[in-house]
Amino acid sequence: MIYTCTLNPSVDYIIHVEKFTEGGLNRGTDTAYYPGGKGINVSRVLQRLGQRNTALGFLGGFTGDFIKQELNKADIAHDFIQVHGTTRVNMKLKSTNETEINGPGPAITEQQENDLLQKIARLNEGDYMVAAGSVPTTISPDFYIKAAELCSQNKVNMIADTSSSALKKMLGQEVFLVKPNHHELGELFDTTISNVEEALHYGRQLHEQGAKHVIISMGGQGAVYVSGNTSLQASVPAGEVKNTVGSGDSMVAGFIASIASGSTPEKAFQTAVAAGSATAFQDDLCEKADVDRLLDQVTVHPLD
Repeated sequence: MIYTCTLNPSVDYIIHVEKFTEGGLNRGTDTAYYPGGKGINVSRVLQRLGQRNTALGFLGGFTGDFIKQELNKADIAHDFIQVHGTTRVNMKLKSTNETEINGPGPAITEQQENDLLQKIARLNEGDYMVAAGSVPTTISPDFYIKAAELCSQNKVNMIADTSSSALKKMLGQEVFLVKPNHHELGELFDTTISNVEEALHYGRQLHEQGAKHVIISMGGQGAVYVSGNTSLQASVPAGEVKNTVGSGDSMVAGFIASIASGSTPEKAFQTAVAAGSATAFQDDLCEKADVDRLLDQVTVHPLD
């Protein structure tokens, strides 16, 4: 079974304004509401790619109810812990430039945090657990370390897709997959990653420090994959980038969905890049048909 964990979910409110005027009255033309948060994005793409999964995390208030309703509509199982307060709203204003305003999330108590860890402790050998997103300030900064230790004890495959600061704390822990972008990878090692060779060098260091699979997204330079003696680079297909939100989450979902269905890591890497690109080329997260259409346009070749 595949599980996702979102510590700070959101309702993503997207509004288009033809010409935004600061300090004046602006009228939106198109609006949309989506259940958001990195783990929930992964859950939605996994489901669209044919992999049933269960979403874990914290929800509260009317916005939390909206997220549950939307997941129910998508036939995505969930087992959230109900908290006091209201799940945050993140607004994305799309005009000449894109502006994001992320709201604050509800406070999480120590008991609620322990309740979530107990859910993770009950996962079974061979399960996948995607820990996605940063750690909110009201949660212990070592939460993901505790989760990784539980997953290691129970032989659960943990995927860590979190901020560089949280990921740095996890270095040395055994995890199934990490997927930093090249900026986050540079922050992990206090350097700047500007080319594929540098990404490969530090990706190998991540692998040596406990990550079985490492995917580094590099924008227009594609992506780099490292595992064991295998090092690969994938190109990105041509297309108009409309949406960067959820692209990395779609890569994680594409890789896990492919691996869980029995594909080779090389094929899973190709699927991950196709899924990330498919999301980038539209306003919402990708559908399976979008990924299938781009798959042959993603070329994968070995790196020395």
